Amino acid sequence: MGRGDLTDAEWERLRPFLLVSKGRCGRWRDHRQVIDGILHRVRTGVQWRDLPDRFGPWKTVYERHRPWSADGTWELLLQQVQAAADAAGEIDWDISVDSTIVRAHQHAAGARTDPPPAPGPKGAGRDGTPGRDAVAESRCPPGGGGAGGEGLGRSRGGFTSKLHLSADGRCRPRSLVVTPGQRADCTQFKPVLEKIRVPRPGLGWTRKKPDSLAADKAYSNGPIREYLRRRGIRHTIPEKTDSQAARLRKGARGGRPPGFDEDRYKKRNTVEQAINRLKQSRAVATRYDKRSYVFLGTAAAAVAIWLRT
Repeated sequence: MGRGDLTDAEWERLRPFLLVSKGRCGRWRDHRQVIDGILHRVRTGVQWRDLPDRFGPWKTVYERHRPWSADGTWELLLQQVQAAADAAGEIDWDISVDSTIVRAHQHAAGARTDPPPAPGPKGAGRDGTPGRDAVAESRCPPGGGGAGGEGLGRSRGGFTSKLHLSADGRCRPRSLVVTPGQRADCTQFKPVLEKIRVPRPGLGWTRKKPDSLAADKAYSNGPIREYLRRRGIRHTIPEKTDSQAARLRKGARGGRPPGFDEDRYKKRNTVEQAINRLKQSRAVATRYDKRSYVFLGTAAAAVAIWLRT
């Protein structure tokens, strides 16, 4: 086993959720060898063609990673690992939300302007994949229409993407969204929260609501606070200075100040630590993928963080 490869215990946690065959096309190449190759590339940022020979043909590794990113398999694996951790009582449901800028390499530019084809149906060959339908469904990959459609944009850092994410109290990513680098944090608050899905074993319901949430001033606005109140989520978000001044000018008509738990807010650094863990992977710290859904799959390979904590 090479450095960074899956251990036997880690592989056994992933194996039940992976297809064994491709239907009439025969069996897949050894999933474990291919996943080790994908994780090696995510960790080192090496070009696909330069993968070591021990992972098999580089094109096989890439052609496994790309459709898994398109049909949500990486997100499915992340949800299933989270489900196992939740069943063992190892998830802290006091979450934090934030975003981080990812500098895009020049190789990330130049994707074709037409959208990629939708993934094919996956109804056949599901033997040995219990609970697969309870998580991420198949979807048409986003993208197409130039750099903006691929989550690439201009910001102070130049040609960038932005990763919006939530993290639990143990500094592990819970959900991920990719946008152009100049996109405001508050616009992706709902998508990030709505991607939190932890299925329960058997016929149990899928948990989507955290116990509490902390975020910085970028998320301090009326629609976000109303959304959290409507869902019954306790939250700690500091009030912006201009919002506070406007409320005070109105006097009694300005209403009461929003609640703020200073001790709870101090724990918001868990999402910063989760970002640091993600960016230890060089293919996440610098974006090399042309397609936004492939880069999201690269970031969702953060399943390794869950397996190793």
